[in-house]
Amino acid sequence: MPEQLIRHSGNYRNLLSYQKTEVIYEMTYYFCHTYLQKGDRTIDQMVQAARSGKQNIVEGCAASATSAKTEIKLINVAKASLQELLEDYIDYLRVRNHRQWEEGSVEWNAMRNLGREHNDADYFMEICKTRPPETIANMAIILIYQADYLLYKQLKKLEQDFVENGGFSEKMSRIRRDHRGS
Repeated sequence: MPEQLIRHSGNYRNLLSYQKTEVIYEMTYYFCHTYLQKGDRTIDQMVQAARSGKQNIVEGCAASATSAKTEIKLINVAKASLQELLEDYIDYLRVRNHRQWEEGSVEWNAMRNLGREHNDADYFMEICKTRPPETIANMAIILIYQADYLLYKQLKKLEQDFVENGGFSEKMSRIRRDHRGS
């Protein structure tokens, strides 16, 4: 079968990174609109950072059909947006003198396990509705770490694919050469 120019970009909803960022977005929206004071600019900043983390995965996957470069850039933007959100959650805990769960603590490990086992926003939202804001912030922090790791692995896979197969322009030239040769 001859090489196809336009590759199917796949279903971003099947990506663990997307599923995780969808959970983070919903938790962040709930957290900000429930626990931050109306009119606080942090609400818009946090919600937009969470949304950007999710939406840039969608846009990157859509762009992947014709541009590895754009896909890689957008996945990296998603990663950077989540880092911004991470700092907001850490700041929230610090300025209110709430404890941030230490790596290896009972809470940290329990949440890491939940984050590994579940990527369903409804599941986490049920938990959020019964927890205080500092717990939700800590939960979000761990989910952001997990999403960051998944996005890093996704970027490494995209890098490997680019090295092995080249970009869209190279593929266009290769297909054109092959067509002329047949």
